[in-house]
Amino acid sequence: MILPPSVVLELTYKCNHRCIFCSCPWDAPDSKYPKGKELCLDEWKVAIDKLYQIGIQTFSISGGEAILKDCMPEIVEYIHTEGLKKGINNPIVLISNGLAMKDEYLQLFKRCNVHLSMSLPGYSTFKEHTGVDNADGVLGWFEKAKSLGMRTTLNVTVTRKNYHELFETLSMGLVSGASSILLNRFLPGGRGLSYMKELMLTPEQINGMLDTAEEVLSLSNRYGNLGTEVAYCAIKQPKKYKRLQVGYQCAAAKGFFVIDPSGNIRTCNHSPHIVGHISHENLIDDQDYWNLYSQSEYKPTMCSGCKIISRCDCGCREVAKILHGSPKAKDTSIIE
Repeated sequence: MILPPSVVLELTYKCNHRCIFCSCPWDAPDSKYPKGKELCLDEWKVAIDKLYQIGIQTFSISGGEAILKDCMPEIVEYIHTEGLKKGINNPIVLISNGLAMKDEYLQLFKRCNVHLSMSLPGYSTFKEHTGVDNADGVLGWFEKAKSLGMRTTLNVTVTRKNYHELFETLSMGLVSGASSILLNRFLPGGRGLSYMKELMLTPEQINGMLDTAEEVLSLSNRYGNLGTEVAYCAIKQPKKYKRLQVGYQCAAAKGFFVIDPSGNIRTCNHSPHIVGHISHENLIDDQDYWNLYSQSEYKPTMCSGCKIISRCDCGCREVAKILHGSPKAKDTSIIE
């Protein structure tokens, strides 16, 4: 079995936000996700060694809130130093909400080649989305990171509640020092399942979201990415985006995979389906489900006659499963 070259380590289930758009599967209403005992530092070191041995080249770190993991600094140091021994010095991506950030962490991230991605789900609607009033705090950490010469990413999940202020939110993040943007449309999953009607974007808003991001990026001479794939047919003018990289194919089990705080393996961070464990000899136990994603065997029948089926996965396959029970179903979060 060939594994992707990138992995996301979800260090902890703990979080100091209560985001209404959160897609962590263990926070879904009536979740049956098995939250096991979190791996300790020594266990994460064993896992990291194993991942390097099987050819992993790039690590991302998230949670929950990654900074709340007591041994987060040691894990970052270990990934960096062990990589250097193998001639690997790819940036470590660390995703954070910024609430528990410290100056000493920024110094660590600078030293260990960490690319920091911080979330700003709206400015005036920040507290409404997260339960915490810390928008200015996030912007302040972007400023400090820039003063250290660090490149950072502004991570914005776009919902129906913050859509109206997207231009201002993106602009404020970039002016404060963010180097690029990562745009995510709201995807049903996790805690967000309880707020679908309030947060789900309309097809028109999805196109407007892309247009706004392209405008801000053009004005600021920056670049960005859409982090959640969309269906090609849902985009009105797909060729107009020069600054914003819009993806139409899922990278789960092909570009990356995820290890949760207790070592369980999933195809992506959005998925509640566990396919293996880092301690298992072959890693992947549920090879049938893994292969649906690794071999792109999940495309819905309704799209079989499309001329660009080889370049489009028809929206998020995991959302299709969450909403309709099968990865091969229609992604109704983007196609009505």
